[in-house]
Amino acid sequence: MPSPRPESRPLAFVSLVSLGGGLGGVARYGLSVFVPGAWGLFVINVLGSFLIGVLMGLVPRPLVRAFFGVGMLGGFTTFSSYAASWSWALLATPVCAVLAAFLGLRVTR
Repeated sequence: MPSPRPESRPLAFVSLVSLGGGLGGVARYGLSVFVPGAWGLFVINVLGSFLIGVLMGLVPRPLVRAFFGVGMLGGFTTFSSYAASWSWALLATPVCAVLAAFLGLRVTR
């Protein structure tokens, strides 16, 4: 039996996204302490994008994807912060992040 669609359980969906987003934000902060500045933003976004690709390739359940993908990895990646940083990251991050997501998907399929 297929898993229920997120639209059929909105409270569960919102709760999982919220919890995951909080955890992802804490993980982003923790990594940014060890890798500060533009390099930190680059590493966070590329790593998060790779993990999103892996998640999409491995996990078919919508609520699990909501927690890890939209919530945790959405809170972990930080494209809004990278856009405020005028540096090499402005051009390199989106290209590398898309390539990393594609690689993550290919590795898992």
